[in-house]
Amino acid sequence: MIARLLAGLINFFTAVALLFLGFRVVLRLFGANADVEFVRWVYDSSAILLQPFRGIFPTQTIGPDFVIDFSALFAMVVYGLVGMALLSVVVYLTPSSTAVVKKKR
Repeated sequence: MIARLLAGLINFFTAVALLFLGFRVVLRLFGANADVEFVRWVYDSSAILLQPFRGIFPTQTIGPDFVIDFSALFAMVVYGLVGMALLSVVVYLTPSSTAVVKKKR
């Protein structure tokens, strides 16, 4: 029961982080106007997630408006891997139902 709740929370927070960073990557890639409220909200919301990774890789500008934010892409990979690792720990520490049945015999 607790393991299922933990797994759900890990999946939820990982998905939210990846969603915000993914929106940020797409909006920057297509040169979204940062003066628009939604775009500004996505940038502000994802800034805290991006903070540990800011400056690791340079941004690549293509043409006048298109930007590839490699730091945000790297952050997405790291958050995804951390989420998978945490789920693996939860699964590892959770006794399986077959082990419980074997112990009862």
